[in-house]
Amino acid sequence: MADVVPRDPNSGPAATPGPGAAPYPAGWEADVVLTDGTTTRLRPIRPDDADALQAFHVAQSERSTYLRFFASLERLPDRDLARLVTVDHVTRVALVVVTGSPDVGEPERIIGVARYDLVEPETAEVAFNIADAHQGKGLASVLLEHLAAAARERGVRRFVAEVLPQNGRMIAVFKEAGYEVRQRTEDGVVQVTFDIDPTERSLAVAADREHRAEARSMRALLTARTVVVVGPGDEPGLELTARQAQRVVAGLAAEARAGRLTVHAVGVGDGPDLRDGVRHHARIGDVPPSVELAVVALPAARVLDAARQLGALGVRGLVLVSGGFAEAGPEGLARQRLLLGVAHGAGMRVVGPSSFGLLATHDGTTLDASLTLRPPPPGRIGMFCQSAPIAVTLLAAVGRRGLGLAQLVSAGHRADVSGNDLMQFWGEDDDTDVVALYLESIGNPRKFSRIARRLSAHKPVVVVTAGRSGHVVPPGHAVRPTRAPRRTLEEVLRQSGVVRVENLHQMLDVVQLLAHQSLPRGRRTAVLSSSTGVAALVVEAAAAAGLVVTGRVEMLGEDAAPDEVADAVGRVYGDPDVDVVIVVRIPTLGGADQVVAREVAQAAARTGRTTVACMPDLHGVTPELTAEGPDGRARTVPAYAAPEDAAVALGHAARYAAWRAVDRGRPVQPAGVDTRAAGRLVARLLATSGATDGSPLALDPGQAADLLAAAGVHVWPSVRVRDADEAVAAAERLGWPVAVKTTVPALRHRADLGGVRLDVADEAELRADVAGILALAGDQDPRPDGPPLEVQAMAPHGVACVVRSTEDPLFGPVISLGVAGDAADLLGDVAYGVPPLTDVDVADLVRTPRAAPRLFGYRGLPALDVAALEDLVARVSVLADALPDVRSLELNPVVVSPHGLAVLGAYASVAPADRADAARRLARP
Repeated sequence: MADVVPRDPNSGPAATPGPGAAPYPAGWEADVVLTDGTTTRLRPIRPDDADALQAFHVAQSERSTYLRFFASLERLPDRDLARLVTVDHVTRVALVVVTGSPDVGEPERIIGVARYDLVEPETAEVAFNIADAHQGKGLASVLLEHLAAAARERGVRRFVAEVLPQNGRMIAVFKEAGYEVRQRTEDGVVQVTFDIDPTERSLAVAADREHRAEARSMRALLTARTVVVVGPGDEPGLELTARQAQRVVAGLAAEARAGRLTVHAVGVGDGPDLRDGVRHHARIGDVPPSVELAVVALPAARVLDAARQLGALGVRGLVLVSGGFAEAGPEGLARQRLLLGVAHGAGMRVVGPSSFGLLATHDGTTLDASLTLRPPPPGRIGMFCQSAPIAVTLLAAVGRRGLGLAQLVSAGHRADVSGNDLMQFWGEDDDTDVVALYLESIGNPRKFSRIARRLSAHKPVVVVTAGRSGHVVPPGHAVRPTRAPRRTLEEVLRQSGVVRVENLHQMLDVVQLLAHQSLPRGRRTAVLSSSTGVAALVVEAAAAAGLVVTGRVEMLGEDAAPDEVADAVGRVYGDPDVDVVIVVRIPTLGGADQVVAREVAQAAARTGRTTVACMPDLHGVTPELTAEGPDGRARTVPAYAAPEDAAVALGHAARYAAWRAVDRGRPVQPAGVDTRAAGRLVARLLATSGATDGSPLALDPGQAADLLAAAGVHVWPSVRVRDADEAVAAAERLGWPVAVKTTVPALRHRADLGGVRLDVADEAELRADVAGILALAGDQDPRPDGPPLEVQAMAPHGVACVVRSTEDPLFGPVISLGVAGDAADLLGDVAYGVPPLTDVDVADLVRTPRAAPRLFGYRGLPALDVAALEDLVARVSVLADALPDVRSLELNPVVVSPHGLAVLGAYASVAPADRADAARRLARP
């Protein structure tokens, strides 16, 4: 117990880092969002924090000091102050939460401290202290999450804490974190003990805390009622930023005149359209405090100072419409990081740089803090985009279609606020029914997948990406590089349940359907058409979109009387075997058919049958195709320019409805997976490798087998041999029959080329096969390291598969499965998954390759043990998800037989990794 931080700092020796001290762990630094929606910075403590820690201690109430140290203590003695700020980042770790930004001359203030001290192997005592003024914001929970993550990196398995009984709030933090807490009382002190390995509940608790905090931070921006716009004044050469500032003020002025917004302006012209209702000021310091939102249009060099002054006003969000940051090169990226330091240190979120701004309607008030000339009408669609020019295009298209928006946020270069933040908000927003995202880059795909899956479970999310692969990164976007296959992003989006579309036009096609019609009950499709030729095209388009035309194709001539129209529509909507309806009414003389439009709109609203239409002169959301449903809510049949567009949108909606109706399973947790033991093995291998350049360390077969054994995966043993005599001896030890293989890379696993000989039953046959393989491999280049042959006991016959995992800097772990063979390699017949996976994800992964039917009794052969293969994939996914230092893992071949499987080869490499943590918000690629 000698290293425990004493409750009374007047006892115990002063500490200095020992020889085992680690370098300052910059990777533990984080920008975090608190439960009140504000931001702050978290980092390891440093020796130069002594004055700030003393100031923090002195400012605490007597009660808080007593609960922390079990004694009254006005000041920390110098000796013990030095001890508290001097840690080795291994056995003694301390994290602080700070406000302020010293990079721009603002002193940091400590508002929270958490520390652990190792008391025995794998056990550490923890202590927390939160500033009185900042209690109730979730600081202790955030510190516990980060301290536990740091402790796990250092091999700590459990935390203990001694807490006074009256400190119920701290005990509640431990219990509410989702850990299994054990407590006992001795000598009037409660001792709390809990393991810190993540559990399903602790992960859910952390995700829920993050969700509520980020949603609240976005709500503060989108429901702001006090806004300040900062422009450059009339300084020559800054006409663009001046016009931007004036455009924003003009958009806010109408609501300001109506008294629904309070709008301040600094450095913005005060022409007739900018004067009424807007309060102009000469300097930011003249603006009254308690401003909620700031819109800044300034040269990049002046933004930092403006942000510092705005933080002092209590601003919660800063929308930066001007550029000159990360897209301007290294100097601009450094300026962007300083900006985030200033903003987050003051509790502000940043939208931009190079943002088009934001639009939001809430409780009858429209907040138009954007550069648009004509905002769209209010609606129930939430929209997010990154590029400002794309925002212009989107708003124009939204206007042409008559769509209404609940919110539009343009993140620009996405230095801080991202689509993930907005999805967190939309998950809680009752005013939004449908979400649409235009993404030029995804900075944290793992977090995106988790949040999108949660949101998609109850609201449709329609996504279009600037590039299909995720490999293209626009200038100004701080995104890690990726080595993942180009289909990885597609798999991330598929697992997330989002509706992925090809372009902006298609995105709006789908959005207008999902916003104004019920979800399809199925794929059975009826067609109501004005001509047989058009009907045939519609049937083909529907089939191509994944719909099923049931045979209900109703013809309606151009000269049909109103009663004939009503009868035809009634037959279509009265058919119980119809789920969705496509109406194509194109009279040769042109013009909309008001009778057909009215009958279709009323039938669709009355029955709730999902309907799309293609009719001349009607596009998007129109009054002609709107009718009131039984619930009194107006519903509109969306109109499309072409029947193919309507069918594609309907197909996307049907697939999404099917995804949402199916149970997506639970995270896989195979029994016998000991990720902690695997982590200790990897740490030991890295520590003894001597490698300092971060290059991967290839494991030998025994090490790879040990790594997989920790995950409950058995690798069949094999013996490396040099000649026939050693091969025979190995076969005698392993037992006949055996397989003999070359270790030459070009021929490894190639039975078709003679590099593998199977079912070798006796010595004579083995000697002959050894001679043949050696002759075949003799001319190969490169030659193998070590013995050229490998002997292994013969596994039961079955289908050979390959299971791989790769740690990618951007996507994290990527799992793949293919049926072994040239066809799979040449045709790319490989399925991908991104952990964490559910049991449903694993089942889908195994069934996705085109060659997967070979596992299920292909052409009369017996069905194989697919459950064993799913179990193997689950174990590999859990191992890869838990251990980012496992750079690559390949199980090849995995022979799946009717009863079980055999892992016959395993290859692995390890290297230190820096996986993007979902809780970190630093602008570092």
